[in-house]
Amino acid sequence: MKLLERFLKYVKYDTQSDSNSKTYPSTDKQWVLLKDLLKELKDLNIEADIDEYGYVIGRIPSNIKKEVPKLALIAHVDTSPDASGKHVEAQLIKGYNGGKILLNEDKEIYLDPKTFPNLNDKIGDDLVVTNGKTLLGADDKLGVAQIMTIAEYIQNNKDYEHGEIVIVFTPDEEVGTGTEYIDIDKINADFGFTLDGSKVGEIAYENFNAATAKLNFIGQSVHPGSAKNKLINSLDIANEFYALLPKHLKAELTENYEGFNHLVSQTGSVEKTEMTIIIRNHDKVLFNKQKNDFVMIKDFINKKYGYIACELELSDSYYNMKEVLDDHQEKIELAIESIKENHIEPIIEPIRGGTDGARLSFMGLPCPNLGTGGYNFHGPYEYASVKEMYKALDIVKTIISKFKDLSN
Repeated sequence: MKLLERFLKYVKYDTQSDSNSKTYPSTDKQWVLLKDLLKELKDLNIEADIDEYGYVIGRIPSNIKKEVPKLALIAHVDTSPDASGKHVEAQLIKGYNGGKILLNEDKEIYLDPKTFPNLNDKIGDDLVVTNGKTLLGADDKLGVAQIMTIAEYIQNNKDYEHGEIVIVFTPDEEVGTGTEYIDIDKINADFGFTLDGSKVGEIAYENFNAATAKLNFIGQSVHPGSAKNKLINSLDIANEFYALLPKHLKAELTENYEGFNHLVSQTGSVEKTEMTIIIRNHDKVLFNKQKNDFVMIKDFINKKYGYIACELELSDSYYNMKEVLDDHQEKIELAIESIKENHIEPIIEPIRGGTDGARLSFMGLPCPNLGTGGYNFHGPYEYASVKEMYKALDIVKTIISKFKDLSN
C-alpha cells in the first residue's frame, strides 16, 4: 500500500484521547486502530504483539551478520482532545498554486497563508487538508503510516540491508501518558526515533520540561442578599491567583526557548473553582522557578484570606531529553547526515511541546524526534504535504541504512 493511501485510511479512525479518563488507553476507540495495526504487521509476516495497555510492538530481525544497534521507530495513534477527530473527511489539493484554500464553504473557513505562512513553501505541492470541521490527524497518523510503509518496504525488499528494527505504536501521547505503562525491556532497543515532528528535515533532541498545576479554590458561600463582608467567591480567588502569575509567561506571548504557564481549563461556582495550568520551560532552573511561583502565590492567597482558600497539586510530566541525548551525538549526527543526503537542509530546533521520546529517553531508550511533513496540528487548519511525507520516508530509510554501519 502506498504511503498516501495508508495515511488517508488511518485518518478515518477516530482515536481521540481523553485527559479525564481513568482507563488506559483513555478511550476504547484507540484499540480499534491499534488492533488493526497489529493485524497489518502480522499480515506482513512481522512478529508482533499487543499488551493489556494497548502497546503494539513488532520486531523485524536483522539481515546482516554484524551486530549493530537495535533501532526503534515509534509513533502514537491518538489524536488531540483539542479538536474533534470524528468523521474526518480529508481533502486532497492537487498542485497547490498559492492563496487561500477553502476548507468549508458553509462556515467560510479558509487555510490562509497570511495566517499560516508555512503554506508559502508548498507552492506546486499536493496537500492533504481537512473539511474545516475536524482536525486531520497527521499528528501522529502520518508517523504511523510512514512506519508501516517502511515495514512493508523492508519485508518486500530482502536485499535492503538493515539491523534489527523494532516498531512501536503507543496510545495517549496527546494527554501526556503515552509511555505510562510501557515495558522498556520488551522494546529491547538501543536507540529510537519518534516520527512525530512537523516539517521534513526537522530533528529535535530538546523539548520542554513539563509540569501540571491542579488548583482548587474554596470560597465561602452566603446568600447574596446578606453577603456584605461575609461572602468570598471562589471564582474571584481563582482569577486573583491567575492575575498574580507573570504576564509575560502566557503561551501566546512566547516562542523558541521561552517558557510559559498556560491555563487549559477552569470550572467553578461560588463555593469551589477548579483550575488546571500547564507549566513549560526548556531550562530546568527556570522551570523550577515557575513551579515555585505557584507555591508562593498559593501561600500568599491562604495567608490573605486566613484559611485554606487555595489547594495546589504540582506534578511533573516529563523532562528535557537533551540531558540524555547529549551523550549520543554520534547517532544524532548520523540522522543529520541522512537528512542532508536527501537534499534537505536539517532543521535543529527545540520542541515546544512533549513527545513520547522524552520519557523514553529517561527510561533508557534515547529517542530524538523527526519531522513527518505535517503542519498546524490539533485543529481544523492542520494539513500535510504529500511531497514532504515521502521525503521524510526516504530520510528514515537512509537512517536505517546508516545504522547498519555502526558498531554496537
